[in-house]
Amino acid sequence: MIKVKESRDWRFGIGGKRKATMASEAAPGQLPKIDLSGIGLADRGSPSWTAVRNQVMHAMVTVGCFEAVYDRVSPHLRDSLLRMVSQELFPLPREVKIKNSSARVYGGYIGQIPGHAYESLAITFTCANDAASVDNFFSLLWPDGNPRFSETTLSFVTKLVELEEMVRGMVWEGLGVAKYQVEPSESTLYYMIRFAKYGEEKEGAEENGEEVKLAGYESHRDTNAFSVVCQLNEVDALEVEIGDNEEEWVSAKPTSPASFFVLAGNAIRAWTNGRVRAAPHRITVGDQNLIRYAAILFSVPQDDYVIQAPAELVDNAHPSLFNPYKYGDFLGFLLTEEGVKAEDKLTPYRRVVT
Repeated sequence: MIKVKESRDWRFGIGGKRKATMASEAAPGQLPKIDLSGIGLADRGSPSWTAVRNQVMHAMVTVGCFEAVYDRVSPHLRDSLLRMVSQELFPLPREVKIKNSSARVYGGYIGQIPGHAYESLAITFTCANDAASVDNFFSLLWPDGNPRFSETTLSFVTKLVELEEMVRGMVWEGLGVAKYQVEPSESTLYYMIRFAKYGEEKEGAEENGEEVKLAGYESHRDTNAFSVVCQLNEVDALEVEIGDNEEEWVSAKPTSPASFFVLAGNAIRAWTNGRVRAAPHRITVGDQNLIRYAAILFSVPQDDYVIQAPAELVDNAHPSLFNPYKYGDFLGFLLTEEGVKAEDKLTPYRRVVT
């Protein structure tokens, strides 16, 4: 029987409270950790905002990823989402889950990948409080919808969207191009929440000589802008590659019940003319008897949106690295034979500098 580990019993000392820290540098072999607790969009321009922004910029420039401590999502909300995802969503029959279809590339149900014990479902929406899109998703899967699951999801998404907006705003400010920051709309960005399951029931697999599937996801850079990863149960599997010259993988283990991992994708890498790294990462569940559940928020450019670095980020010291491209065209390239084989998916769009 597959084991599903529940959330950790985190201990912070007397009274269960942790000491407040604004940010911390990464220890050797660890990802940068930044405390955004108590910081909101209304704090733009304040000393606390500026201090956190400097930490975010350092992490994004050097690694392309960091652990965000963000207490707006309560442990109770995360535990509720875990129970619903693990006990209600993924146990649904496959013929029900595949109703989560989408015309967007990578937009709906993903599963049945040869050799991989992985599946996920996604909800797309244009704003944080898009209750209609969330309700429509659950109405596809349950005849009468699932109001409790829908309400929990909307509450979770609303809080994660604010985290993503803060990080994106801090990056644009840190680069001195805040005037170019775009708001999500039908012509710029949209959001997607994806519920993911790594691992599956394998009772009798060895006796029947069945293939043992990889419970994880291979190394890749995300194609979108930013991704916010929430590990829902106690199965540490996210690994991030750091360093320029040698391959070094760091285990992204949450250090608190309020931890998330924020990763920059190839869209941000191109938007910033390579100033921000797109962190290669992978999911590896080492114990074949475990299932990992996660919820990931993605900020995604609209298909017709042109990814192009601002002129302020291109100069003699930083020559243009990438040709402008429509995001949808890049997604189409990923489905071609060349795109599938390319290790760095953005390379075919790299500008040749003579």
